[in-house]
Amino acid sequence: MTAYYIGEHEIHDETAFTAYLEQVIPMIERHGGRYLTKSGSHEILEGHWRPNRVVIIAFPDMASLKAWYHAPEYQPLIAKRRAAARDVMIALEGP
Repeated sequence: MTAYYIGEHEIHDETAFTAYLEQVIPMIERHGGRYLTKSGSHEILEGHWRPNRVVIIAFPDMASLKAWYHAPEYQPLIAKRRAAARDVMIALEGP
């Protein structure tokens, strides 16, 4: 069953976050992840949510998503991401 990663990033260091992305995108792809959304393309239709950046990534299944997130090569990047942005990240299953 497909699994989805949804991330909201409030970026306060664009240069550092860009460096993080350059490293993390190939890792995501190696675990079968593919981006479903384009950065900066979100539009609020209702409510007071003011995200800076929202991304949705599809993985083949929850095991693949968690394998990426818990991979030893990704762990050092978590600190880099947290230094560059404040994040909310969730994983959920879909059809």
